[in-house]
Amino acid sequence: MTNTQDSAEGFSAEERAAMKERAAEVKSGRRGSRTKVDPELELLAKIAEMSEPDRVMAERIHAIVKASAPELTPKTWYGMPAYAKNGKVVVFFQAAAKFKTRYATLGFNEDASLDDGTMWPTAFALTGLTAADEAKISKLVKKAVS
Repeated sequence: MTNTQDSAEGFSAEERAAMKERAAEVKSGRRGSRTKVDPELELLAKIAEMSEPDRVMAERIHAIVKASAPELTPKTWYGMPAYAKNGKVVVFFQAAAKFKTRYATLGFNEDASLDDGTMWPTAFALTGLTAADEAKISKLVKKAVS
C-alpha cells in the first residue's frame, strides 16, 4: 500500500482525478468538439499550475523536447505534459506532486525507439536537472523519435 492509495478504495483520489483528466482530454480531442483548445497552450497552462520544483523541471523538459524533436506534438496526457508522434504519446513528464511521490518522472512509452538489446529503461526519476541531465534527456528524446 502506498501513501496515495487505500487498498479498500482501489484507486487513490489522485489516480481518479488523473483518469477524469484523461477522459476530458479524449472528449475535447474528438471531431466536432465545441471546446477546441490549442494543445500546447493547454500543456503550458498545466505546467504553470505546478509548484516548484516540478514546474521548473517541466518548463526545462518542454524546452528540451521542443528543441530536440520539434516534430513531436505537445499535449496533455492524464493532466500532465506529454509529446506525441502520429497521435501516440512518446514521452511524458509526471510531476512529483501529482501522486505525492518523492520524485518526478520522465517516461517514454512503447512507441519511443529506445530499444537497446533485450532490456532498457523507459522511466527516469527526477529530483532536479543539471546541465548533464538535460543533455541526456535531449539525447534520449532524439533517439526516441528516430
